[in-house]
This record gives sequence, C-alpha cells and structure tokens, in this order.
Amino acid sequence: MSDDRTLSIGELAERASVTVKTVRFYSDRGLLPEAGRSTGGHRRYAPEALDRLRLIRSLRTLDLPVPEVGRVLDQEDALEDVIAGRLRELGSQLAALRWREAALQLLRDCDPGERADRLRLIGAVTTPPSTAALARFWRQVLPPRLPARLRSAIVEAAVPQPPADPTPAQVLAFARLHALASEAGRSGGHCRPEGRCFGKEFQMAALYDGLAEAYALAAPDLRTRRQPYQGDALDCFVAAHARSQGKQDTPVFRSRLSGVLAQAADPVIDRYWQLAAEVSAAPEPTLGAADDWLRAALDTQPAGQAD
Repeated sequence: MSDDRTLSIGELAERASVTVKTVRFYSDRGLLPEAGRSTGGHRRYAPEALDRLRLIRSLRTLDLPVPEVGRVLDQEDALEDVIAGRLRELGSQLAALRWREAALQLLRDCDPGERADRLRLIGAVTTPPSTAALARFWRQVLPPRLPARLRSAIVEAAVPQPPADPTPAQVLAFARLHALASEAGRSGGHCRPEGRCFGKEFQMAALYDGLAEAYALAAPDLRTRRQPYQGDALDCFVAAHARSQGKQDTPVFRSRLSGVLAQAADPVIDRYWQLAAEVSAAPEPTLGAADDWLRAALDTQPAGQAD
C-alpha cells in the first residue's frame, strides 16, 4: 500500500481473493470507481472499494446481470426489486425445465409408432408454454359484439393455465389443445351456435351473463359429482336462454331448447373442454363441464311436461 492509503489494482484483487482481470472488468464497467491514478498511470482504489468489490462478487454469485448489479449499487432501494425480478425469471426457467423433462418422459414412454406425431405436437409448443393461441381461439369463437367485460371474463375462465410441474399426460393434453386451437384459428371456423340457432335478434349479453350465473350455481354439484337434476342452476340456465330471445321459461320452451342445444353441439368445442380438463387436472369444473351438466339436467324434464 502507498502512503496515501489507496490500494493498487493488485492489492485490491489480492484482498478480495479475485484476479486483477476481474477488478479491471468491474472498473471498466463503472461498478468499481477508481480513486485516481499513480504517477505511472496505474489505477488506485480507496479502501472502501474492497467492501464494494465483495458486494459485487456476492451479487454476481446470484447470477445477477452486471446492469442489475449496478442498479443495486447506485440505488439503495433497488435490491428488493432486483431480487423479485430474478425470482420471476428463475421461476420461468424452472417451469421450462419441468415441461421439457415431462415432454422427454412422454416421448420416452410412448410407443415408437406414436413418437413422430407426439414430437410434432410438442415441438409446436414453447417452453414454458404460452396460452396465446388458446386466448386467440376464444376471441374468434365469441360473438364480436359481446361487451368487453364479458369477453375478457370468458377468455380468462376458458383458457387453462399450464401447471408449473406437469405430468407427461398434461404436457400431451396441452400440446393437443394448442394444436386444436391453432388449427381452428387457421381454418377460420367460428363456432357460434347461438347465432346459428337463435337468429340475429337474441341478446348476447343477457345470454352470457345468465350462463355465467348458472355455471356458478352448478359448480358445487359438479365438484361433488352429483347427477344432473332440475333445480336452481337449471332454472337460471333456461332463464338466460329465454331472456336472450325475449321468451318465457315454459315446459314447451324447455323441450325446444333441449333440441336446439343438441343441434348446436360442436365437436371442436367439446374436444377443447375435454383437453382443458386434462390440462388443469383440478377439482374446479370447466365452463364446458358445467354446460354439459346443465344440458343433461334439461333432458331430465318429464316427457309429460313437453306439451
């Protein structure tokens, strides 16, 4: 050490147990300011540079990028934000690794004849998986004049969130769901049974608002696996359809509604809900499961009430 108590680059490196190259690297990037230069033009550092260098090294062992280290050094309250951001990034990386692991297990355990098709399905999905194609599918399916609040609520409820730690079966189900939604979007097939069956004058907002309420009422019965029956949930379901068409809930209306809904069934939508349930593997029923349960409940109406 010189008489002015500053440290040479070699002295600083030795005390911090790093190489001279490391000290020069952080100095050149502005993380480790110099106190000055010697008469020979060599770098000199103040004694407090040792603590700063040790802090830099600690932050770098957490794999923080150099710009983020600079933020922490320059802003007293930046560390919490930097840590939170790094945790989110690591969470995304871990999710991607878990999906890749499950995908590899899926390919390893399937029959050789299925491997090419499954590899094609999996290869079309990003890791961690994105649900953008699924949301886009529902934006195409839903009526264009549906209020924004309803559209957003339906899309949020209809798009399953991929599990953070999936099983191989869930990876396959999501890959198939992604392929289904993507193919439907490319073909331009808009599955809008309400417009096809009820004409242009029915009120879409009234229908979808009422269906949401009916699905919520039916959810407890679906969770307990109760068989479909005529009750409050079905009354709400039928009332939603009746109000949307400006009609009354009568036995005749119910009988006709059952036939109309059967005609409106769409295999693409049915397959979507089946795969969505496999992806989520959760006790909470999908909108499709609730709709199926209510349609089955509608079919329990005694034949004598149809006329």
